[in-house]
Amino acid sequence: MSRSVASAADTGSASDRLQALGLALPELRENPYYVHHRSVDSSIYISGQLPYQDGWLLGQGIVGRNVELETAREFARHAALNCLAAAVQAVGDLERVRIVQMLVFVASTPDFGEQSQVANAASELLIEVLGENGRHARTAIGVAGLPVNSPVEIQMVCTAV
Repeated sequence: MSRSVASAADTGSASDRLQALGLALPELRENPYYVHHRSVDSSIYISGQLPYQDGWLLGQGIVGRNVELETAREFARHAALNCLAAAVQAVGDLERVRIVQMLVFVASTPDFGEQSQVANAASELLIEVLGENGRHARTAIGVAGLPVNSPVEIQMVCTAV
């Protein structure tokens, strides 16, 4: 983690930090087949989120074939932002969200091997916004394909603080 990420996470509220990054939590569209989150006690299970922005998937393809690493990292940031939106739906306030675990799925070629670099972009965003509450356990997995040919999908487990 860079020094700037750590120092930025020490100032202001999570909402202020999100706004300072030029970001806002998106509205998540209803889905008739699943919910964006399910709470059990203080744990919040976030459904896999794709890099949608304003109702549109930001891109499609396979990382290492027709999606570049930096593009995949940006998609991971958007998917993490959607996860944060689902967590806020569950607890009502960004200040109450603590990330416990993040699973990052990267549709990639078998020889890509940099799934963790894609996941780092999402981890950095969470720490920039939530500070210590954004630090988490994490798994990054390369997969053959994802829904609607998305290059990235992120699932999270959070807790209310």
